[in-house]
Amino acid sequence: MGRVGEMTELAVTRIMLRVNGQMHEMEIDPRTSLLDALREHLHLTGTKKGCDHGQCGACTLLINGRRINSCLTLAVMHEDDDIVTVEGLGAPEALHPLQAAFIERDALQCGYCTSGQICSALGMLAEVKAGWPSHVTADVTAATGALTDAEIRERMSGNICRCGAYPNIVAAIRDIAEEALR
Repeated sequence: MGRVGEMTELAVTRIMLRVNGQMHEMEIDPRTSLLDALREHLHLTGTKKGCDHGQCGACTLLINGRRINSCLTLAVMHEDDDIVTVEGLGAPEALHPLQAAFIERDALQCGYCTSGQICSALGMLAEVKAGWPSHVTADVTAATGALTDAEIRERMSGNICRCGAYPNIVAAIRDIAEEALR
């Protein structure tokens, strides 16, 4: 431990991350969040930094198919995981169906939360397909219940849209839900 004002060398860890199907090697401080590793080291800026406390959902992405707030997890924890950001879902010439539904339903205004909303919605649909109940699920013993607007709103409640595009976000998710749940 150094004296006050004395410079100390920072620890650096070499890691390999699989992001959007590609392997990336990087040297990072082991305390680096996955969000910061993606944005600052890999320059994947689709995942947004909002509150940096896991409360807004702007940084939501998919890890092994499950939605995660990337600001609350360390990059070094995900070497063997499949990380998917909004950039890995589709491209302008070949959008993912949910991305297209968000555009068609005008489910964005400023767009800051959109990548987190889309990744969260995809993770949420996988949870519904797996039979995971929510707080508002009427029959928790049913394999899968109806994905009502109330269910969608409850399941998406961890993603904040400061512009208030919620009705259009719910409509966009509803548009693709039937196909996604087959």
